[in-house]
Formats: sequence, structure tokens, C-alpha cells
Amino acid sequence: MLRLPAHEILQPATVDEALALLAEHGERAMLIAGGTDLLPNMKHRLFEPDYLIALAGVAELRGVREGAGGDLEIGAMTTLTEVAESPLVRERAPALAQAAGLVSGPQLRNMGTLGGNVMLDTRCQWYNQTHFWRQALGYCLKKDGTKCHVVEGGQKCVAAASNDTLPALMTLDAALDFRSPRGAESRAVDAIWKPDGIWNKKLGRDELLTAIRVPARESHAHRGAYGKLRDRGSIDFPLLGMAARLDLDPSGAVADADLCVVALQARPVRVRKVAAMLAGAAPSTPAFDQAVEAVAAAAAKQCKPLANIPGDAEYRHLMVPVLARRTLRAAAEGATVGVL
Repeated sequence: MLRLPAHEILQPATVDEALALLAEHGERAMLIAGGTDLLPNMKHRLFEPDYLIALAGVAELRGVREGAGGDLEIGAMTTLTEVAESPLVRERAPALAQAAGLVSGPQLRNMGTLGGNVMLDTRCQWYNQTHFWRQALGYCLKKDGTKCHVVEGGQKCVAAASNDTLPALMTLDAALDFRSPRGAESRAVDAIWKPDGIWNKKLGRDELLTAIRVPARESHAHRGAYGKLRDRGSIDFPLLGMAARLDLDPSGAVADADLCVVALQARPVRVRKVAAMLAGAAPSTPAFDQAVEAVAAAAAKQCKPLANIPGDAEYRHLMVPVLARRTLRAAAEGATVGVL
């Protein structure tokens, strides 16, 4: 049986209290949201904090609402189930609702939070193992070792970003609101990532994600979808995750578009020149189908999976254009891609 290391749980009632506890205990403390990823990692001795600062009692971090200027505001502690089932999210950000609904299984979505998924630790098949297993292997760059088992001679960790909701938020130009002892700050979701699997965020450990904000779009002209490749229809992290956004002009042609991918490397990837390839093509026309094929080919050329997560890397690469086609067509039709 895998047991949790000894720790003390602290239960702040406000964001200010949580920040004060972070400042007091420093690196000996970690924030815990739903705990669906952190607690298994603690059992594997990947993290051994003396204190867990539980955010479940901080009411100001919950809820889905329309904010100033029509933005969609989602508290970081809002559960993935609430995000997936929210009529407001489904209308304003369908790809986000789909992505939240495809994280793990129902029980974990009832506990897991949107903020926790955004801030998810990177994953690797050589890292997310028991201490006994990792010790026998000789550890790795991400934890206790000096060797990368994915890239021979690699000097930088390539553990994969596996956040299902992240590509959807990127296509939506979302912003993340943080609080720290230095004050409040809002950052574009694209701006916080770096290509280092040990800590893939340009954030201090004392920064607390408080809310996710999605800018207003004309709902009748915005379409989105999220597609996920995984071995089983529930529980599994993505072998490949892809979100698409299409914004249509009054004539019904594509005015703007985006396609973002996760579970390839330490940071999410935006497929280049998608808007240019799809511009002017109306869904359900030969021109749109040709443009989708061009995007799928570009995605396959740009996205190169590594052997960092379970699943054959070459198979995952072959599935890149397949998932790109299905996700873009699902967005155009207002449909759900689901799990491949």
C-alpha cells in the first residue's frame, strides 16, 4: 500500500490567509485544490511537503459568472464538472466545456478544479512512478537524478504538459489572474509557459491562481471543439489533446481560427499559420475541406511527440493529422469530437 508522507493540512478561508500561509512556510508548503493529481504524486514521494494549504474553503475562488465587459470569469476552484455542465461555458466557450468534461472520470471531475488542471504538473512515464521503481531506474532529471531517459544525453527535462483544458483556453485568448505577496496580476495564458518539464511555468511558487477569464466573443459566430486521444474512454491523461477555434464572418466564412495541442512536450504548442490557411473558407464547402487538409499536414510537420508519456510516439505522431481534421470539422459543425 502506498501511504501519504506525514504532513499538516492548513485551511484558510480567504485568499489573503492562503498567501500569508504560503509566505510563512515557504518551500515546505504546497497549495492543494482538488488533490486528484497532487495526492497520488505525494504517495509516490514526488512531493513531500510538510504543509498542505487547502483551498476548498476559500469561497471567493469558486463560481462561473459574466464579468466586466462581458468576459466569462471562472474561479480557479470551480470543479471541472461545474465547468463542463455550465450553460454559460457551453455557450461562450464550447471547447473548454468539452475539454473539462473529458478530464479523467466523473468522480475525479467532481473533485478536480479548473485551476488545478491549468496548473497541473508535467508528466512523464519515467517520472510518474513509485519511489521504489524510480530508485531502481536511477531517477531522472525531474526528480533526484541527473539523466533524461527520454532524450539520450538530454540536459533539459521534456516531461509533457498534459492539461486537457489548456489548449482550449489558448484558442480562446484566455487570461489568468494571480495573487501573490506582491499584489494582483493578470497574464495571458500563452505567456506563462516555458520548455522545461521540471517547472514549465514562468511563475513564482508563491503565486496563487485565482480566476480564469475568457474574453467575450459573438457566440453566433464562434465555434470550438476539443479532441482527445487516449487508450481508454475515461481516467487516462491525453496521449494527445487538441483544441480548435473558428470565428465566422457574417457570410459564414472563416474570419479567424486557431489550433492548439497538448501532451507533446513540456509546454503547449500552437499550430502555426492556421488562421491564414482557413481564412475565407466556409464550413461544408470543398474549400474548407482543402484548407483542413492543409492544416492537418502542417500540424503533422510541426508536432513531433516524444517517448515521454505512455503510448508509442510514432503512433501518436500519425494521429496528429487525424485529430486535427476531426477537431476542426467538429468545431465547424458544432459537434463533439470525444475520445479517439
